[in-house]
Amino acid sequence: MTRAGSVFVISVAAELSGVHPQTLRTYERKGLIKPARTSGGTRRYSQRDVDRVMLIQELTQGDGVNLAGVLRILALQDQVETLASELARSRARVDEVRSEARAALRQAAQRAGSELVLYRRTEIERHR
Repeated sequence: MTRAGSVFVISVAAELSGVHPQTLRTYERKGLIKPARTSGGTRRYSQRDVDRVMLIQELTQGDGVNLAGVLRILALQDQVETLASELARSRARVDEVRSEARAALRQAAQRAGSELVLYRRTEIERHR
């Protein structure tokens, strides 16, 4: 089992994803994967890259999708992941603002409670 932060050289990534190393190079050339590179130019594949290659294989061999279709599917998947991440950050910010607002209201209520006196008129004032 691999860890999320693992990186692999091309031969290991190819073996893990069940493809030939040349297939990884082709996928990179077509823009389907973007492995990191060392300062010397050696490709380094992440677990996400390996998972993506396995998805590409599933789509092309299992579902009959061509590489142009796979590219579109992956772009949409990336977009969904980006939007999900933005939504999570926005929700966290909303929670933070709510918490700050509640604290400010509590402070205002405490200050007001010591400064204001509740007044209730004993009779109802009539309007003309």
